[in-house]
Amino acid sequence: MDRKLLDILACPATRQPLALLERDGLDAMNRAIAAGTVRRRDDAAQAEPLREALVTRDRKLVYRIDDGIPVLLADEGIGTSQVPGFPGA
Repeated sequence: MDRKLLDILACPATRQPLALLERDGLDAMNRAIAAGTVRRRDDAAQAEPLREALVTRDRKLVYRIDDGIPVLLADEGIGTSQVPGFPGA
């Protein structure tokens, strides 16, 4: 992801800055998605694994990146509290 773009992105729900989710966070999220336990804020199941994602500074919300495009819709954020062992949460 372009560093300049990343520097200006913010969470639509909390207005916190966003950072790329590191590999261990992505792995934890994808394990929970594979187990069928992850729901987005709109209560829809997150069925597809994440290739890339952004995380809020407080590490409570994750937003997926689809084909290099951040999906920054508040209803499509994923709460990290539902992911056992999510690093830093």
